[in-house]
Amino acid sequence: MNKIGFDNEKYLKMQSERIKERIGAFGGKLYLEFGGKLFDDYHASRVLPGFKPDSKIKMLTQLKDEAEIVIVISAQDIEKNKVRSDLGITYDMDVLRLIDAFRGYGLYVGSVCLTHFANQSSAIAYQKKLESLGMKVYRHYPIEGYPSNIPLIVSDDGYGKNEYIETSRSLVVITAPGPGSGKMATCLSQVYHEYKRGIKAGYAKYETFPIWNLALKHPVNLAYEAATADLNDVNMIDPFHLEAYGETTVNYNRDVEVFPVLNAMFEQIMGESPYKSPTDMGVNMAGFGIVDDEVCREASKQEIIRRYFNTKCQVLQGNADHEQVMKIELLMKQAGISVDDRPVVSQARVKAETTGEPAAAMELPDGRIVTGKTSALLGASSALLLNALKALAGIDDEAELISPSTIEPIQDLKVNHLGNHNPRLHTDEVLIALSICATTDDRAELAMQQIQSLRGCEVHSSVMLSPVDVNVFRKLGVNLTCEPVYQNKKLYHR
Repeated sequence: MNKIGFDNEKYLKMQSERIKERIGAFGGKLYLEFGGKLFDDYHASRVLPGFKPDSKIKMLTQLKDEAEIVIVISAQDIEKNKVRSDLGITYDMDVLRLIDAFRGYGLYVGSVCLTHFANQSSAIAYQKKLESLGMKVYRHYPIEGYPSNIPLIVSDDGYGKNEYIETSRSLVVITAPGPGSGKMATCLSQVYHEYKRGIKAGYAKYETFPIWNLALKHPVNLAYEAATADLNDVNMIDPFHLEAYGETTVNYNRDVEVFPVLNAMFEQIMGESPYKSPTDMGVNMAGFGIVDDEVCREASKQEIIRRYFNTKCQVLQGNADHEQVMKIELLMKQAGISVDDRPVVSQARVKAETTGEPAAAMELPDGRIVTGKTSALLGASSALLLNALKALAGIDDEAELISPSTIEPIQDLKVNHLGNHNPRLHTDEVLIALSICATTDDRAELAMQQIQSLRGCEVHSSVMLSPVDVNVFRKLGVNLTCEPVYQNKKLYHR
């Protein structure tokens, strides 16, 4: 475990140089659509071991004197209270988080653009909130027949009706809380307005996946399809690039399908299109950062399996449909893998069968697997955490890191004063109890020192976990999967 397959520093250097080249190619003004996550790109770090979750934002800091950020959010998503599944917060709240995060890196956030704006009351209220916080806010409107009605789109009644976003720097990064926010349309609307003002500007796209210079069925690209099963994205050979250059590259269906339309828009706005293919539009250099292909292949196969379990759990919760599961099952066949290729799965299942209670298993960095079972004092995840920390610290498995006399008052508080029905300690409560014990117990202190070693470990639970436990594992950097099974047969689950 923890083998490196990706050279992050090489990638950062090549990526920033490529973006500078593209700015120069358009005469000094570039609208760069940023697909995927600028922060916390844990998918990329899982499938490309060595890729840092904050790589893209660090790359941007190398260009911070030239760059400004425009954050795009769909008024429809505000109205629907759309939630980021990885963070559990709504898109409108994530915009605020993104602004703070960008500023924390010294990057300039110029404005927020509300796309698909149709006088939604919640979007109007949100605009007022942003403006009260000192943010400039612009509105972009739905265009009838988008994206096929090009004469209307590229006219004063199409893009011309959108508010022109005032920008002051040569690189304008267009990003959003999630897909479908209208990033590309915002870029093209801005290019239209710039040309109307006699200013030359260009458009490019920075999307990490699929990686254009890897094979179509390379596990890294298959893992991207698994991650976007809900969007119906399909990797495909870029036919336009093949025709123009005789070179096989990989793109995804939405960009390939919309390219003829984009090409026509470019021709109408600029006089001629600067691109011959969707691949041409991209500036992604991630494929050149891979230094150990086998490591990345194996990591990607594991990610596909994780996506399979996560999607099955979402189906049970009513947040996904079975077609998404079937798609990932097909991807698993293409990659030649099954759930048995995730070692912690069988270990958790066996432990659950032998105890008759929920259980969990963790694979440690050295390949050892430890398990945790449900007891009167601890849930399976909490027991697993303690057992893993003991194993990492070289402490005997039978050793007691937290005495029952410490746990029992916490249980009394939970049940008799806070109204909880489950007296067993959650993972966050166990870690707090362990940290208190560490002030007087050398073994507990040794165990606490191993918490960082949990990052990147694999965990599987025989039942779906509470949001508290899921969040703790996420913060610890543990890769968690669960069986699509509730711990009890209640209809309401928190």
